[in-house]
Amino acid sequence: MADFLERIAEAEARSREIETQLSDPQTAKQPGAIEKLGRRLGSLRPLIEAGGRYRAAMAELVDSKRMLEDDDPDMAELARSEIDRLEPAIAALEIELRILLTPKDPNDEKNAIFEIRAGTGGDEAALFAAELYRMYSRYAEGRRWKIETLSYSETDGGGLKEIIAKFEGQDVFSRLKYEKGVHRVQRVPATESQGRIHTSTVTVAVMPEAEEVDVDIKSEDLRIDVMRAGGPGGQSVNTTDSAVRITHLPSGLVVQCQDEKSQIKNKAKALTVLRTRLLALEQERVDSERAKERRSQVGTGERSEKIRTYNFPQSRVTDHRAGVTLHKLDAVMSGDLDELLDAVHTQIAAARESGTTIARQDDDE
Repeated sequence: MADFLERIAEAEARSREIETQLSDPQTAKQPGAIEKLGRRLGSLRPLIEAGGRYRAAMAELVDSKRMLEDDDPDMAELARSEIDRLEPAIAALEIELRILLTPKDPNDEKNAIFEIRAGTGGDEAALFAAELYRMYSRYAEGRRWKIETLSYSETDGGGLKEIIAKFEGQDVFSRLKYEKGVHRVQRVPATESQGRIHTSTVTVAVMPEAEEVDVDIKSEDLRIDVMRAGGPGGQSVNTTDSAVRITHLPSGLVVQCQDEKSQIKNKAKALTVLRTRLLALEQERVDSERAKERRSQVGTGERSEKIRTYNFPQSRVTDHRAGVTLHKLDAVMSGDLDELLDAVHTQIAAARESGTTIARQDDDE
């Protein structure tokens, strides 16, 4: 109990410190500082609220135990009933506090950069890439997150070869970080005359948005080329040098952005993607130096294995890490993802706690 109260007090002190920083005029002069501090403050609130309930319940328990000594038998009986109610409630609160006090990934409070690409399956894979993007967009809208498209490449049939977007809001990366990996779709394509089920794949990458303080990019390490934008119509397409391609010379990374009419805006978006990819490369380097067991638990989405199957004929979706199958594919594709996400987070947390690897459920039905 003493440890819980001490940790809660630390969180309350940190919250007050952040509130002081937010009210400091100097904070507003720092790029992104208010947003970053706001996310940190928001991440502390669940712990502080649970801590307040825990303190109140403990105080009630102390009072009830004192009432047991009352000479009035009715008061003593009331005290016993209160103790019977409070003790299990306090036990449940302690479990909640243990979860809230578990050390978090330092990137959890960051925004996320989503990269969705068509894999094997040609046009069908591109069509499903577009559907996956709509699925995540609807989920984001339900949580009141902001979405900003950074770059995309369409196919003639309305699919997406790739799309890169920023999801911005409370707990974005924390919620979506395990979506990275290979997503498999099984269905009959509209162009299939024999009614045969085809299997296609789409790859999803989810990275924490890098901030300027995370990655130091030197101007001399960049080669910036401008060109005329390509793609479907528009007054600025093929008439102005608005498209920007940035090459990071030390790493060889190349990022191109052309969806804005302004060269300046395209350059800013390209730098955001480049900064995020460089941070991801650095994190991969750090992860590779850690134990293989931990990588297998936390980095499962980085393997070239399917993490989830979307079977349209049977209206089911199966997550192969969590071992969960839901027969409500329409709802999932409409953004109803919480049940799947909760199952994956629970499975990965349990594996980390027990020191085991995640057991994958195969699905070749």
